[in-house]
Amino acid sequence: MSALVFDDVGLPADGSVHEVRSLDLRVSSLVHPLETAQAEAIARNWEAELAANPALFNGPLILQREIRYSEGHLEAEGHVAGFATFLWWRRQPELTGACHLFAYPVLVGSDGALIAVEMAPHTANPGQVYFAAGSLDLSDIVDGRCDIEGNMRREVLEETGLDLRAAEPDPILYASYRSRKMTLLRLFHFRETADELVESINAFARRCNEPEITRAVAIRDGDPTAHRYGLAMLPILGWYFSQRA
Repeated sequence: MSALVFDDVGLPADGSVHEVRSLDLRVSSLVHPLETAQAEAIARNWEAELAANPALFNGPLILQREIRYSEGHLEAEGHVAGFATFLWWRRQPELTGACHLFAYPVLVGSDGALIAVEMAPHTANPGQVYFAAGSLDLSDIVDGRCDIEGNMRREVLEETGLDLRAAEPDPILYASYRSRKMTLLRLFHFRETADELVESINAFARRCNEPEITRAVAIRDGDPTAHRYGLAMLPILGWYFSQRA
C-alpha cells in the first residue's frame, strides 16, 4: 500500500482526483459517537466559537464516521451531529473520531473558466474562496442515504441563485481525499461565460438580506495564490487546469 494512503480509506491523501463509479452514503439513526464522548470539550469550544462569531448556528449536519473507496466504489457511514461538534473536530490536529464528506459542484463557464465564491464575514469560513458548497444536512437524506446531487443543487441555488438544472453536468463524479476529508465533485457546464455568471451571482447576492457570500470570482488558471482558497480547492484546480494545458 502506498505511503500516501491515509487510515485505510483506499485513496491517496494528497487530494488527487479519482473517478467514482458508484456510491453508498449511509446515514445512521444514531447521533455521532463524538457527541457524547467529547460533549464537554465540544461545549467549551462552541462558547469560544460564538464569542468570535456570534452569527454561527449549531444546526444538525451529517458527519461521517468512516469512508471506504475501492475500485471506483465509495462507501461511507454518517451520523447526525451538531455544527458545534464539526467545528470542534476540525480543530483537532489528528482529526480523530470522524471524517468529513462534502460535495463541490464545479461551475464552468462557456469560456472554460471556473466560478467560485468568497464567503461572507459572518460564515464559518470568512474570506475563503471555494466552489459554492455546504455540509450535508437533514434535508439531504433520502431513504437513509445522502443525496449528493440534491445537496449540490440546493447549495448552489442558496448561495448563487443559479439552478444547476440549467447546466450540462459532466457524467463523471470524482473524489479528492485529504486526511479524513473527502470532496466529491462534478463539473457543471453553463452556456454563459464566466463573467456573465459572476455578474449574475453578484446581483443575486446584492438582493439577499444576509448573503452567504461577498462576491463571485472567475478562476482562469491554477495559481494557488490568486485568492484565499480553501485547501480542498488546490488539488482540484491543479487537476482541472492541467487537463486544459
